[in-house]
Amino acid sequence: MRCLATLLVLLLTVVGCGRAADPPPSAAGEPGDVGYPLAVQNCGRDVVVESPPQRAVSLNQSSTEILLSLGLADRMVGTATWTDPVRADLAAANETVPRLADNKPSLETVLGADPDLVTASFVGTLGSGGVAERDQFHQLGVPTYLAPSDCEGKLVTSEDGARTQPLTMDLIYREITDLATLFDVPQRGDDLVAGLQQRLDAVNPADSGVTAAFWFSDIRTPYMAGCCGSPGIIAAETGLRNVFDDTHDEWPQVSWETVADRDPDVLVLADLSRRTIDGDALESKIEFLESNPVTSQLSAVRAQRYIVVNGADLNPSIRTVDGVEKVADGLTQFGLASPR
Repeated sequence: MRCLATLLVLLLTVVGCGRAADPPPSAAGEPGDVGYPLAVQNCGRDVVVESPPQRAVSLNQSSTEILLSLGLADRMVGTATWTDPVRADLAAANETVPRLADNKPSLETVLGADPDLVTASFVGTLGSGGVAERDQFHQLGVPTYLAPSDCEGKLVTSEDGARTQPLTMDLIYREITDLATLFDVPQRGDDLVAGLQQRLDAVNPADSGVTAAFWFSDIRTPYMAGCCGSPGIIAAETGLRNVFDDTHDEWPQVSWETVADRDPDVLVLADLSRRTIDGDALESKIEFLESNPVTSQLSAVRAQRYIVVNGADLNPSIRTVDGVEKVADGLTQFGLASPR
């Protein structure tokens, strides 16, 4: 343990000495201003980079997939915290980026990649109990970027938090354009946003009055989506009414009796690649639903109206659009919406 502690001290010293403190950003519009050092306002602080990052580490899958979608694999030196397989169209690029950890990496591991920018999707990743506080990285001269979707319009009162304002795609689009700006690939950011919006515009909504519940995980007291997170976007874009839209918690835990009282027409089921608690896997969800005396009487269960999505599709990210399309296709298959 003494050797490990000494190694960590040396590592922090080397990283701290090797990177100067963040300089003040250049004033916009100054004659001869070439754009760097560049500052982007992010979650109450300025993210300052001296030049376009060349050694980025992304600590959550959602952030990783944005960077890969921007064609930045060659400027990434590490990823971590994966919940699902990477999107198929990003798999080849992802293979070229080292995976530092499937789950949360240690601070030493992240620093060992010598990053010049660290990105994350969740406050818990760059906060207490996460990889490290943002201030810790800043003191070491490593700027950090946090997804606006997890810090704006949201109260961090629990692990998943509660929202004061419904999540919108605008916050996801801002994350894309912020990162494209920092990496000096603004046109790629604009193109990615335009492509996502075009896909949303092509979705046909469900017939009026169709209700749904979004089950993420846990069998005993299930996590069902509240009104205002990523499933709220999916519901709005597909014309569904979430039966738990009366709570602002992103993922409130409810009883099955409450689910039965609200009796949704459709169940959106997350098939999680992780296997940490009962109800992560799709198979365990369906087995429970069809064998439990309470849930087996749900209208959606009796008609087997299940729409399957990945866990990542229910997090604020480019995968939210994947979730919209999967739910829209499922509704069409059940005759609850017109074909696209």
